[in-house]
Amino acid sequence: MSVCPRFKKIKVNGKDADPLYKYLVEETGGDKIGWNFTKFLIDRDGNIVERFGSKVTPEEIEAKVEAIL
Repeated sequence: MSVCPRFKKIKVNGKDADPLYKYLVEETGGDKIGWNFTKFLIDRDGNIVERFGSKVTPEEIEAKVEAIL
């Protein structure tokens, strides 16, 4: 059975990184993604608002999310 492309494993760092992650990393300072729970807050217009590390909890960014809704 083949894996649905939506759920296949992708790279988030390096030359083989998925184009979305290359863009997100470049636009937020260039620091590589250290762990898979890195979060990117993007507004309704597709602008990157902020990047959060893997240890940041949803509760810590809740107000920022609500502010851009």
